[in-house]
Amino acid sequence: MENPKLTLFIIFYFTVLNTAKAADPDKEPFVGVNIGTDVSNLLSPTDLVSFLQVQKITHIRLYDADPDLLKALAKTKIRVIVSVPNNQLLAIGSSNTTAASWIGKNVIAYYPETLITAIAVGDEVLTTVPSSAPILLPAIESLYSALVAANLHTQIKISTPHAASIILDPFPPSQAFFNQSLSSVMLPLLQFLSKTGAPLMMNLYPYYVFMQNKGVVPLDNSLFKPLTPSKEMVDPNTLLHYTNVLDAMIDAAYFSMKNLNITDVMVLVTESGWPSKGDSKEPYATIDNADTYNSNLIKHILDRSGTPFHPEVTSNVYIYELFNEDLRSPPISEANWGLFHANTTPVYLLHVSGSGTFLANDTTNQTYCIAMDGVDTKTLQAALDWACGPGRANCSDIQPGEPCYQPNNVKSHASYAFDSYYHEQGKTSGSCDFKGVAMITTTDPSHGSCIFPGSKKVSNKTKAVVNSTQISGAADRLRFISLRGNQISANAVAFSILLFIPFMTPWWGVQ
Repeated sequence: MENPKLTLFIIFYFTVLNTAKAADPDKEPFVGVNIGTDVSNLLSPTDLVSFLQVQKITHIRLYDADPDLLKALAKTKIRVIVSVPNNQLLAIGSSNTTAASWIGKNVIAYYPETLITAIAVGDEVLTTVPSSAPILLPAIESLYSALVAANLHTQIKISTPHAASIILDPFPPSQAFFNQSLSSVMLPLLQFLSKTGAPLMMNLYPYYVFMQNKGVVPLDNSLFKPLTPSKEMVDPNTLLHYTNVLDAMIDAAYFSMKNLNITDVMVLVTESGWPSKGDSKEPYATIDNADTYNSNLIKHILDRSGTPFHPEVTSNVYIYELFNEDLRSPPISEANWGLFHANTTPVYLLHVSGSGTFLANDTTNQTYCIAMDGVDTKTLQAALDWACGPGRANCSDIQPGEPCYQPNNVKSHASYAFDSYYHEQGKTSGSCDFKGVAMITTTDPSHGSCIFPGSKKVSNKTKAVVNSTQISGAADRLRFISLRGNQISANAVAFSILLFIPFMTPWWGVQ
């Protein structure tokens, strides 16, 4: 006979157990950020950590093991991946003593006050510095031995980030396999990851897949946009349906590992993103696309969506990257992958409402659109003319005798006009650009009796829109087209997918 008390106890027990699991931050899917340092006027370590905390960023990946930043991260609960630069691989892989010294200097000296969770050994070594391939696994094993000696091997994982191009024939995912010329490295590496419980680190960029295969890979699939069933990608071998490119790339990695009889290693996406500005050769590097990709990426991961092949497993992702690295060499996109400018103003406002508190620059916060510093007066005047003319911004308050006429200069008037247009457009992505002369800020630019349209202090009274003929012949101005974009990883390598277009065409969204 069933015991009702026992049944109730079992239900209560498992409810509490599941609640406890869900509350464990280390078990929850997360989105982190990469922090590059080719930035003019980079924040001090202390200010950078404060900024991370304000933005609710809990996971970061560094491309080195900067001692000042690691000190500043102490007792913050921000989880950190530190990296061994490629130029240090030879020394570490050739000497256990050097490896032990590196662990002592860059890990033991800070842990556990600074929560170092993983070590990324090199970056895309097999494709960018193939001459170092033979030393990669010895370097990883030497560092692991040093962690074992310090009894940190269960807390800190060791792996190495790979470019997507190590996987051949990636579409459909079920046919993917690792480049066989890398087998002598990949198989023992995967066996090491399996033995130590470390992830396979992959840098995955749907942007590159799209750019290399325009006309075959739809833009909507690359940006996580909702698709009708007829436009979903169907793997003809598994009949799995793919609604976005990133999931297909992740599953291609899983199938590649399965081909080598490795089935217990998770994929960690150490880089992914979309540039918000590019030259004429990169017309899809725009603010709108970057905003759409990263906003949808965040929601996709935090929704615990998993992938079609592994719906029970959600890969964590590190967005490339936190700041625009303006010191990068051309092309333009190289300097424009960041979520923020170096002065911490957002490049665009992510649409991540309902995805928790991650990244405080959500559209729910109070934001303003103002003129950038250092822009020449002629360019600003043209943008001002458009905003108050064809853009139909409410510019009445910057007319002579009105509250925002002073200071009487182009930059001040442009900032007011930009903010008016930005808020009349509902702060939509791309509405604060004006051909690259405007930027978003969270600091209220109101002053004295001049209250900016976006200010919480603004009254509800209706103000007349200035006639376009009053503003320097604005009616003759052409509307500015937003071309802004963000940085392309110097290390990322485009898929060799073009080789397989004849096969792909039938299965990718063709009715």
